[in-house]
Amino acid sequence: MRLADRIAQCRTPFIVENTRDGSVTHLNNASAFAEDINSCATRYVLSDELTSLCTALAYSKGASTLACADLLHVPAERVWVEWTEAPWRNELARYGFKSPVDSPDSGRRGAFVQSTRQGRRGLLRTFWAHGESELNVLSSSMEAYFDFDTPEGEDPEVGGRPQRSSICVSDHAEGDADILRRCFRFRFERSWQDYYEKSRLTSVQATALSHHALGTIAIDIPVLLAFFLLLATRPGLPRRPLMLERLNKARARSGKAALLEQIEVMAPFLPEYRSGRSSGSGASRRSRRLHHVRGHLVRRGSKLFWRVPHLRGSARAGSIRTRTVTWLFDPSISSSRISSNPEPSAAHMS
Repeated sequence: MRLADRIAQCRTPFIVENTRDGSVTHLNNASAFAEDINSCATRYVLSDELTSLCTALAYSKGASTLACADLLHVPAERVWVEWTEAPWRNELARYGFKSPVDSPDSGRRGAFVQSTRQGRRGLLRTFWAHGESELNVLSSSMEAYFDFDTPEGEDPEVGGRPQRSSICVSDHAEGDADILRRCFRFRFERSWQDYYEKSRLTSVQATALSHHALGTIAIDIPVLLAFFLLLATRPGLPRRPLMLERLNKARARSGKAALLEQIEVMAPFLPEYRSGRSSGSGASRRSRRLHHVRGHLVRRGSKLFWRVPHLRGSARAGSIRTRTVTWLFDPSISSSRISSNPEPSAAHMS
C-alpha cells in the first residue's frame, strides 16, 4: 500500500508516557495528517526512475550550486509527493550519504507541502513507513518553512508562524547559491518542542537530538526541489493517473477503505549513455580504469543543462552518444526574477 493511503487510514495517536511521573503526552505524528492527506487534491507518486533522477539532480556535483530559486514554485497550495526508498537510498549511496533513517529499503517516503497560492512560500513535513503496522508510519518531528523570495541576509518568513527558535542548514562552500541556507529554516513541531523542553536535556543531548531530527527531513528537500523544478519544465514530466476503480470496488466489497487517487509521474526520456572510450590514442598506452563520473548542472537564463552521470574508461564498453540534457523553462515563470547569467563554460557542455 502506498504511503498516502497508509497515512489517510492511520488512526493510532502517538502517545508517550513519562516513566518518572506517569504523565502522558500526545505528540503530533502521522495520524494527525490523515484528513489532510485524504483531502489533498494534488498527490504525486514518483516512479523509481524519476526518484533516482531527482536524487541525482539534487546531489550531483554542481547541482547544489545552481542558483535557481526564481524558477521554483510548489504546483498547488497542498501537495503530497511520495517515492520508494530503494532507488533513493541507492542514489544517495553513490554520493557518499549514509542512510538517514534506520529502516529497510522496502519502505516508502513522502512529504506534505502547504504553500501560498503562488507556491513560493510554505511549510512541509516528511513521512516514512516500513512494515505493515500503523506504528510503523512515522513523520518527522521537525517541520521546514521556506520562502523562495527571501532576500540575501534575511530569514525566510511564513505568514502567521509562531515565534519559535529555528535551525539553519547550510553549506558554506555554496555561498550565495545555497538554497537551503537562504530559503529554508527548520524547527521542531510545537508538541515535540514542548515535550523536549520539559525533558531538560543537556546541551550535548539537545544537539544530538536536533541533528538526528534534521536527518529525517533536510535530506529530502533537495530531492523535492529537483522534482518541482522538473515539473516546471516544458513540456513537463510524463504522468498518468493510477487506475483504482476496479480495485476500490473490490475493497468496498471487503469492507476496506478506498485507496486515494494519485498521479504517477515518470522520468522524462533521456539520451542513452554508455561508458566512453579511453582518451589514449596509442595502442600501447594503458586504458584508464572504468570509473563513474558525477553529473552536474549549469544554468543559462531559462535553460538548464545537466551533464548526465556516466561511466568512463574501458573502450570495450562502447561509446557515449551524448551526456548533456537540456531543460527549457517558460520565460514567463521567472522573467521578473532571472538575472543575467554568464554563458556556461565549454568544460560543462558536451
